[in-house]
Amino acid sequence: MTTRTRSLAAAVAVSALALSACGGSDSSGSDGDGPFRVLVTGGLSAQGALAANAQTSVLAAQAGAQVQNEVGGIGGRQIELTVVDDGGDATKAVTELRNAISSGNAPDLFLNSGPSSVGAAVLPILNQNDILSFNIAPTQDSTDPSKFPLNFDLAPGAGDNADGIVEHMREQGYSTVGVIHGSTAYGEEFGREMERAVDDAGLRLARNEEYDVASLDMTPQLQSLKNAGAEALAVDAYGAPLGYLLQSLQRLDWDVPLIGNTSVAGTALVAHAPPNGVLGTPEVANLVVQVFASTVYDPEDEAVNTMVETMASLGTITSPLILADNYDAFPLVAAAAEAAGTTTDAEKLAQALETPEVLEAAKTAFLPRYHFSADSHGPAPDADALRFIAPTALVDGQFGNPAAS
Repeated sequence: MTTRTRSLAAAVAVSALALSACGGSDSSGSDGDGPFRVLVTGGLSAQGALAANAQTSVLAAQAGAQVQNEVGGIGGRQIELTVVDDGGDATKAVTELRNAISSGNAPDLFLNSGPSSVGAAVLPILNQNDILSFNIAPTQDSTDPSKFPLNFDLAPGAGDNADGIVEHMREQGYSTVGVIHGSTAYGEEFGREMERAVDDAGLRLARNEEYDVASLDMTPQLQSLKNAGAEALAVDAYGAPLGYLLQSLQRLDWDVPLIGNTSVAGTALVAHAPPNGVLGTPEVANLVVQVFASTVYDPEDEAVNTMVETMASLGTITSPLILADNYDAFPLVAAAAEAAGTTTDAEKLAQALETPEVLEAAKTAFLPRYHFSADSHGPAPDADALRFIAPTALVDGQFGNPAAS
């Protein structure tokens, strides 16, 4: 995995200007007559998996804006997308957001491309300034409308992912399962949610083990899971730690079935053959990963193929498409604006997004249907939106494309 800072920043700037040019000359926006201003931040100059995934997130936002502009924009207002490279640094993201707000041209919509530390830092500021937002890096309370009534998470949270994995384990006939997760905030939440989901499903939890993400050896935790009789493992790992975890399994010579969460699926390591990855090696012979239906190639899915083709026309998709959540922000807001009769009242737009009729009308692609409500602003995807697949090489960010072979 590589960083592409300079070339990517240039590509993003060109795309942002092109989208701005589509928006017309009036930039007032505050009265609803000018362009619909959207600010998207991402760690484009970060390192490793974070940078590659930020690029995919930004491409998805650009594609979503372009497609929505072609059908009239948001309530008749063309979308003006501004991309900011926050380096994955929460302090920089806060500074850029404050600068945008104080400039007199506050965004109508803010998109956070992660990581969750950025989301946790910007959500209070967005809330204080009545700015509608979508977030792809869930935090512990980012879906809580009582705390952040104008924020909606596009990415399923740890609970959604855990429920899907446990259901898959149950269908495969595993009765005693283990969990291994990283020491990140998300990893710890995933571990807790897996314990809850395993209990709900009536399965037996062998052990729930946490590893330090700075560690190069997870053998002690894996040995403990093996000794406890785990028949299958739910795995949380993102980036380099995934490689160390797989190497540790090889040292134990333990061929236990592995079910990787979306963090595993979002690590390009599993989609590349050696020397850049582990695809096709014994290390991943027992691995399936949790992805969304849109992450798997389907020549018959017109909405997803439009998303992928538009993204590919704007730049190279080098990471799994599991980070393309931002594409759906635009049809969601457009449907909300149509129902609420406003593009500027964030509170009314948020209320509209809590109604099944609006969510049914939104022509989304990344997830076929969202289930926001007055009680939760999490996406709560339907079971058929998830897939469990053995990794393959990627074509435009999707697994399972015959053109990859």
